[in-house]
Amino acid sequence: MKITQVGVYQVDLPLHEGSYHWSGGKSVSVFDSTVVRIDTDLGVTGWGEVCPLGPFYLPAFGQGARAGLYELGPHLLGASPLEPTRLNRRMDAVLKGHPYVKSAVDMACWDILGKAAGLPVCELLGGRYGDDFPLYRAISKDTPDAMAAKVASYRGEGYRRFQLKVGSDVETDIARIRTVRGALGSGEVLVADANTGWLKHEALRVCRAVEDLDVYIEQPCATYEECLAVRQKWGGPFVLDESIDGLAPLLRGHADQAMDVVNLKISKLGGLTRMRQARDLCVELGIAMTIEDSWGGDIVTAAIAHLAHSTPPELLFTSTDFNSYVTVSTAVGAPKRANGRMSASKEPGLGIEPRLDILGPALFELN
Repeated sequence: MKITQVGVYQVDLPLHEGSYHWSGGKSVSVFDSTVVRIDTDLGVTGWGEVCPLGPFYLPAFGQGARAGLYELGPHLLGASPLEPTRLNRRMDAVLKGHPYVKSAVDMACWDILGKAAGLPVCELLGGRYGDDFPLYRAISKDTPDAMAAKVASYRGEGYRRFQLKVGSDVETDIARIRTVRGALGSGEVLVADANTGWLKHEALRVCRAVEDLDVYIEQPCATYEECLAVRQKWGGPFVLDESIDGLAPLLRGHADQAMDVVNLKISKLGGLTRMRQARDLCVELGIAMTIEDSWGGDIVTAAIAHLAHSTPPELLFTSTDFNSYVTVSTAVGAPKRANGRMSASKEPGLGIEPRLDILGPALFELN
């Protein structure tokens, strides 16, 4: 089987809540998503998606994804989509860096591989554990009372794990954490995610002020070294996210005992192939994981579901359902949450069929 054509689409994904806010005054109201179609000489087509969280979160942005795909696409023609590791080496040889650009291509090839094998991607990634897996809900930055009210609303939808967006004024962030934790019950999980938004001294002030609470602190500072310094003074559980963008920092974090949980994002690592490598390494090292991406719609959510559902439950801290945050559905068959949990499709491949009436015509096709 050979790749014969690459098609690239763009779709806007508005948010149900109107906007999403996190540290440093950053916000998004409409996500710019890029969808990739990979056609083959045997008539099997695969679909992938990449959706950066705006141009100011990670070194990635929507127009950059499409420009990168325009550069990368011709080098994919004639390659086998059934050999994802080899294809990743080919992509790395012709386009240095830019893992998020390659992520959608890799995802589409896993979709093809599953369809060709007649198996869901999660079975190819290691096997399905249980009936479903738990989700978290991200709570956009707001006043303490408004964030507590959002948590109460999402608890009614079955969520029991919440990621609170903090990372600004220290006193307000302390109030946010204390107010929301006070509204949660036993067994419910709260993560205070600063998204690199605190300086080290600010992070230490927050940690000292909430040390009596059952709360996880996530990526308080911009650099790994700053986060490690905070971790060494904070007695509670600690999560790293933005600092972990490959196997080398993951191994360093484990050696330094820098985190208890790591957030693995598909596009940050470069696709499902490298996510599987990082996931399996975490399993061997005993590191709990959140399996997710920067953002996305139905296709990204399907890919997240397959990887999360093939992760041993005792090491899957949580996962997410990004397609429930947005108002536009781009694919039939995408997984949907049920009582705060989700499961991967049992259909071959990713188990989705894009809505071409929503995607519209391809921006460009390379053949």
